[in-house]
Amino acid sequence: MIHATAQIDASAKLGANVSVGAFSVIDAEVEIGDGTTIAPHVVIQGPTRIGRNNRIAAFASIGGDSQDKKFEGERSELVIGDDNLIREFVTINRGDKGGATRIGNNNWILAYAHIAHGCIVGSHTVFSNNATLAGHVEIGDHVILSGFAGVHQFCRVGEHAFIGMGVLLSGDVPPFMMIAADADTQGRPRGINSEGLKRRGFSPERIAAIKRAYKTLYVAKIPFEEARAELARIAAEEPDVKRMLDFIERGQRSLVR
Repeated sequence: MIHATAQIDASAKLGANVSVGAFSVIDAEVEIGDGTTIAPHVVIQGPTRIGRNNRIAAFASIGGDSQDKKFEGERSELVIGDDNLIREFVTINRGDKGGATRIGNNNWILAYAHIAHGCIVGSHTVFSNNATLAGHVEIGDHVILSGFAGVHQFCRVGEHAFIGMGVLLSGDVPPFMMIAADADTQGRPRGINSEGLKRRGFSPERIAAIKRAYKTLYVAKIPFEEARAELARIAAEEPDVKRMLDFIERGQRSLVR
């Protein structure tokens, strides 16, 4: 299951039933879990830990150095969970200055996507072709990034959010939001991700509460502090709104508006 032309460092650790295609390179300090498939012409640099049953397509570059100019070769790592699909020409960098880039489970990371140093990606996400994260971005569970979407460094996208094609994000996106591009490609709120929430089993009552919170935050045209106080009142009885409020309270960047 290891092609004769693959180059695998003697210190690399490969689990049971791992396959490695022709001309792939696996460097030192790389661990790959059981059942993972590495296609031809893949490069994996360490320190990197990859879980079980992942599929990595041709010409992906996994675990490369941070692209931050301040990076001076400090030890950093990449940690990838289980059951992820990583398609052709995807690039995923390790963390910087002793940190880590972390990716959860059951993600679809499609062709030419880029995940930079220090990013935290949850589980069950979809990165469509050419979706790009700058450094230290956080992506919640069940987020969908459409093709050519880009996220500025240190921004966060909350769980179950949908980011439209070509959107450029320079602020935080609370959970459950739908973001689309305006004329200058900057992302703007366009309601909540109702269809996605329905597909994931959210009841009409839960969706109604989330929609009410969205209107409070984005439609009511009231001062932000007043909107936050109203969200806190709703959150006392609505756990999903509490998740939105907690996300906002933890933020260091402004919200996408």
